[in-house]
Amino acid sequence: MLAMDQGVVEEWLSEFKTLPDSAIASYAASLKEKGSLIPALYKVIRENYSDLLEPVCHQLFEFYRSGVPQLQRFTLQFLPELLWSLLSVSAARDPHTSGCIEALLLGIYNLEIVDKDGQSKILSFTVPSLSKPSVYHEPSAIGSIALTEGALANHGLSRVVYSGPHLQRETFTAQNRFEVLTFLLLCYNAALNYMTPASLQSLCQLSSRVSICGYPRQQMRRYKGISTRLTVTSEFLVQLITGIYYALSNGELELGSKALDDVLYRAQLELFPEALLVGNAIKSSLHSAALKSKEGGRSIQVEITPTASRISRNAVTSLSIRGHRWKRNETQEVSVDGDPTLGGVAVPEISVTGVSGERMANGESLRPRSDGRNHLDDSLGASSEVSTDSRGHDSGSRSQEVRRQKSVRRMVENEGSGSASAGRSQY
Repeated sequence: MLAMDQGVVEEWLSEFKTLPDSAIASYAASLKEKGSLIPALYKVIRENYSDLLEPVCHQLFEFYRSGVPQLQRFTLQFLPELLWSLLSVSAARDPHTSGCIEALLLGIYNLEIVDKDGQSKILSFTVPSLSKPSVYHEPSAIGSIALTEGALANHGLSRVVYSGPHLQRETFTAQNRFEVLTFLLLCYNAALNYMTPASLQSLCQLSSRVSICGYPRQQMRRYKGISTRLTVTSEFLVQLITGIYYALSNGELELGSKALDDVLYRAQLELFPEALLVGNAIKSSLHSAALKSKEGGRSIQVEITPTASRISRNAVTSLSIRGHRWKRNETQEVSVDGDPTLGGVAVPEISVTGVSGERMANGESLRPRSDGRNHLDDSLGASSEVSTDSRGHDSGSRSQEVRRQKSVRRMVENEGSGSASAGRSQY
């Protein structure tokens, strides 16, 4: 560590101790202007044997315990680097150099799991519904959802998942280490919008190192750090993916893409379904051209909620159902009145009188009949011609034509029976 960086850190340590309570707010706002302070603090954290590590961790905890949001976010930006220092020291089995880091992380954890009154917090998370847009999906991208009784019953209902209460921890063990670290990453992801580019880069590096250490991909990445495999959990990887997704959308395309591939690589080896589901969903939705540059605003890529012009016109609503019934009743009335146009489709007129000629049946020639049956045969032939010509119409027009043909048959049969009875009475 250079003497200049050491001087900047020492000045920062002594400056905060002499501040009165009334000047803490203005001091927190002025931390952004100290551009050389943050890189110097990163160097202190990365050097496990530095003499400044313990006082730096103590002051970072004082920042977080003060309750000032700006000071708390200042401490949280170093969380990925602190996590990696803890995990690397644990893998090297040299716990004596990470005591101050463990105390800092446990102190932040114990402060976050309780409220202002000292009661245990119970965090709630709302699971998005497929019928409503969210950060993760748009109904228009999924397609039409079947309008069933179950879908209508669940429409507007939201499922809430609760987390907590969490137990206080006094030390790290093999059983509770990743439980605490996962909760700390959850707190970090809640403040992603305030994190600096250096913090997002540190998060991507943490994700890659944790995922590939001790595996063949470590040689491909040419990482010369520890070669011991680090035990991870599926929940921990999901929190890492959440931060990587934000980094991808805010200028860290190269590091974020590598980190996402490394986390998915580890999730495949460990067969973690949650991490695979979230990671593959994010990977399939990425569009390199749409990602923002480092100078752009802070955001996460989502699709805009569809406007009225993008909504399908075939959506089933109460108004459309009433309109459909009205059109159907109007069509029936038109067919009864004998209008040749049904639903905007012209129906050819069928002549049932004055038709004569020969018809072929079973290869024999038949003489024209004088009774009404020849009218019936010709009307059936005309009906067949109409059905052949109307193949291009929709199903509604076909059903109307079938009903018209049936009514024509009944009329012809009635005329035939009437003429036959008249001939018998004359005879």
